[in-house]
Amino acid sequence: MTRNKLYSLLLIACLAGFIYLFYNIHTLQSQTFRVCIIKNVTGFPCPSCGTTRAVTLILEGKFIESLLLNPFGILVAVVMTIFPFWILIDIILKKESFFRMYKKTEATIRKPWLASILILLVLLNWIWNIYKHL
Repeated sequence: MTRNKLYSLLLIACLAGFIYLFYNIHTLQSQTFRVCIIKNVTGFPCPSCGTTRAVTLILEGKFIESLLLNPFGILVAVVMTIFPFWILIDIILKKESFFRMYKKTEATIRKPWLASILILLVLLNWIWNIYKHL
């Protein structure tokens, strides 16, 4: 993936995430409305079910509740907070620090032992979501 494609993709994803988060915070949704395709089709939550609610709890300062709802919320909140600024600084200063970090991280995650651990964590989070009837 090229630097420009990565930066564009992440900025668009973060913008979409902010719009969706803003929508969820400022509208009254019925409890029957669900975006999750897996939950709509199977009735079971996916590993990321509850992430938006977890980010909303972080914004309210309820970090422990957010962590208990879905630990992915903390990761998403950090990504949505830091990545856009880092990318914009790279664009303004014509640097590639974020792109180099991405490449190093991608190479590290591709190591079988680490990939296995990360997959296990996602599966455990999925089991946790199913257990909580999320």
